[in-house]
Amino acid sequence: MGKEFQYDVLIIGSGAAGLGLALQLPGEQRIAVLSKANLTSGSTYQAQGGIAAVLDNTDTPQAHIDDTITAGVNLSRPEAVSFTVEQGKNSIDWLIDQGVPFTQHDGEYHLTKEGGHSHRRIIHSADATGQAIQQTLIQRAQESNNIDLFEDCIAVDLITRRKLNLANNACIGAYVLNNKTEKVDVFKARAVVLATGGASKAYLYTSNSDGASGDGIAIAWRAGCRVSNLEFNQFHPTCLYHPQAKSFLITEAVRGEGGKLLLPDGKRFMDKFDPAVNLPPGYRRQSHRP
Repeated sequence: MGKEFQYDVLIIGSGAAGLGLALQLPGEQRIAVLSKANLTSGSTYQAQGGIAAVLDNTDTPQAHIDDTITAGVNLSRPEAVSFTVEQGKNSIDWLIDQGVPFTQHDGEYHLTKEGGHSHRRIIHSADATGQAIQQTLIQRAQESNNIDLFEDCIAVDLITRRKLNLANNACIGAYVLNNKTEKVDVFKARAVVLATGGASKAYLYTSNSDGASGDGIAIAWRAGCRVSNLEFNQFHPTCLYHPQAKSFLITEAVRGEGGKLLLPDGKRFMDKFDPAVNLPPGYRRQSHRP
């Protein structure tokens, strides 16, 4: 057995979600952030094009909501879409306050356009937005006296009171494999947050990072959490494939600025998603609980 740690908050996942939360929690809280590999190995660091938010006077939150609902072929939860869109500008302002170097032109933040958007609302840092965000948040976290960052640490399972045959079930920590010591450490915490990303790497081909293998979802399921919409995984259409190399993501800005994807014979593909064709009849959202 490895070491035992005690924290106020344990955050499993070190991308923008995990680090962003850690930096916004009260400074008196002792916080541990776990990274499965190194701190730049996740999907955030690989993101290129930018972040969509209503930042221009000619744009409106309702237009962004409508675009999102349309792109989601009416399968999105309206309340979730509205909340996300309405918080967009505040989130961007917070990232700017942290020091993220978004690209500017003539003294204004430059906005580009991507697929599915009716307005220019993509704020970006050149074409390496995720890298700029991740590096900035890592730096801020390293400067914080109350945040400890752990690399090469894989959460094996959540510790719940139910699993320990105790009353009043709650999550009280996690068993964590330290790949450097090859021992399992115990992280105890008053609150545990999962920010582990998705499961696209469970499929053979994806532009997602190797760490997006769904183990965070699995440990949540085993602990009794409800999971839903597991059929939705990201398979980016603008991806350069080579049989002897890893797939390389071509920024979404290519299509947003009018670029067209062509087959070798010149035929266009991925030009439009038709729900009547691409989804089975009677499709509806489902959720499940163990």
